[in-house]
Amino acid sequence: MTFTRDNLYLYFIMGSQDCPNHNPVEVLKQAIQGGITCFQYREKNSGLNMRETVRLGKELRNICRQHKIPFIVNDRVDLALILEATGVHVGQEDLPAAEVRRIIGPSRILGVSAETPEEAKHAFADGADYIGVGPMFSTSSKPDAGQPIGPAAISRIRNHLPFGSLIVGIGGITPKRAPDVLAAGADGVAVISAISKDKQPAHAAQAFLQTMRNSTKL
Repeated sequence: MTFTRDNLYLYFIMGSQDCPNHNPVEVLKQAIQGGITCFQYREKNSGLNMRETVRLGKELRNICRQHKIPFIVNDRVDLALILEATGVHVGQEDLPAAEVRRIIGPSRILGVSAETPEEAKHAFADGADYIGVGPMFSTSSKPDAGQPIGPAAISRIRNHLPFGSLIVGIGGITPKRAPDVLAAGADGVAVISAISKDKQPAHAAQAFLQTMRNSTKL
């Protein structure tokens, strides 16, 4: 699967812990119906054992394959390989990006979290295909996310990278805030609870797309 800038436009991240009152399989189906362009499986502190994590991952992966949506696994390189994922996304405290690239090979997608121009430059030098910058705003989905750095951080990072480097903003992004993230230079927005915890995930995804597309027409 070819991974392009368009895949980052509305990037949905979810694990079972992010939709406690709904079946994550149904949430993903609705999110895809609503128009998400990429999905990251992030199973964190959910109570699922590894066997259950793999079983759920395979279900979610198959749905993504059916709809030609990139399926990325968060942090766990071993799980990404087991699930034959499109790629893996790692943070600054996970396995070094260069080692991840060596393990997953050249064909899988590698995403890396970055908060500064230096981290961003190192990520791309180590083989990243895109970086995730955040948290843009305060968020409850990732308790360890740290203080918000705001959309302006994307502009600063963008100025230190070659033209065409792929950046997605993440953290506390709502439909109303998404245009600010795009205006700062992001290729897209990554969203967790604004879609996963909505009673109608499809409508939530559509709301993001509507405000984002309207903002680019102004």
